[in-house]
Amino acid sequence: MNGYTVLYDPEGRIDAQLPLDRTTHERVARAVLAWSDPDALRPDDYEQVGLLLAGAARAVVDDVRALAVRLPEDDGRRLFAEFVAFQADDCLARPSPNLLRVRDRARTLRALYERLDRLQGAAPATEATTTASP
Repeated sequence: MNGYTVLYDPEGRIDAQLPLDRTTHERVARAVLAWSDPDALRPDDYEQVGLLLAGAARAVVDDVRALAVRLPEDDGRRLFAEFVAFQADDCLARPSPNLLRVRDRARTLRALYERLDRLQGAAPATEATTTASP
């Protein structure tokens, strides 16, 4: 026994129930955007910060997509959310070995949170299915 447990969650229910620490991720993004010295960290350290931001961004982009699909197909908010999600996928697919790339991820995370906030009030609530018992 190695001390690790592998969870099987193909529907992503566990991720949906675990809230992100938004405040921490926003602080990291703000700190990254404030850095001015590109040699302040080693490439491995930039990569670690980039991975942290990428993990948060991937979770937020999933939430953005989930809210966007509840809007009508011709709704501009849905189209813009899909565009932001596509741009995020592109940014997150690249490695982040330097300050420039880590800043891209910080900006992406910030844009995703902004889109998420706008969609939360716009997307209609999902209908709960209930069955009447005889």
